[in-house]
Amino acid sequence: MMIKKDLKKDEKAVVLDFLTHGHYDMKISQPVAQVVGEEYFSLLEVIVRDGVHLKVGQRVYIGDGKRDEVKFIKRRMEFNDLTGAAKEELEDIIKEIVDEKPDRFLSFFNSAGPITTRLHQLELLPGIGKKHLWAIISERKEKTFESFSDLKKRVAMLPDPEKMIIRRIMEEMEDSDKYRIFVPRFEKLHEHEGRY
Repeated sequence: MMIKKDLKKDEKAVVLDFLTHGHYDMKISQPVAQVVGEEYFSLLEVIVRDGVHLKVGQRVYIGDGKRDEVKFIKRRMEFNDLTGAAKEELEDIIKEIVDEKPDRFLSFFNSAGPITTRLHQLELLPGIGKKHLWAIISERKEKTFESFSDLKKRVAMLPDPEKMIIRRIMEEMEDSDKYRIFVPRFEKLHEHEGRY
């Protein structure tokens, strides 16, 4: 008997690209959007309801309830499946998501722990080596970080923490590292196995 794991699903997503007539390899021409989930950064292709025109940066509901703009989620995508336009927008939209909920990402600096005896989660962020790692751990023992600016002020010579988070999310979406912090790794489903 196969046990189904809890699938992490985004409730809301942000539009990266909207294709009014879909793309060339679709059997039926219909409006399609490429979106990124706000919580788990899922890259999804969604079929849009007839008569609905989406704008880049627009938030859409993709949860299990009644959806106003989205007819259904067609598939989960890899970074390389995105259109050129969607790839162009992705980093800016991730920055907006991080800006809107900084506490969620700041908590990583306050609670990250070791992965192995030689590697700490904080070291997965671009720009953090052993020196910054020990400075962050030492400071957070005294008092948790209250904001990105507080973190930057208390840890000498630390690169911009918000930019490090954004860069790491991008790296995980591009699947360039076996470790994941912010973007869960999803098992690949074959097209016939079901939708998102």
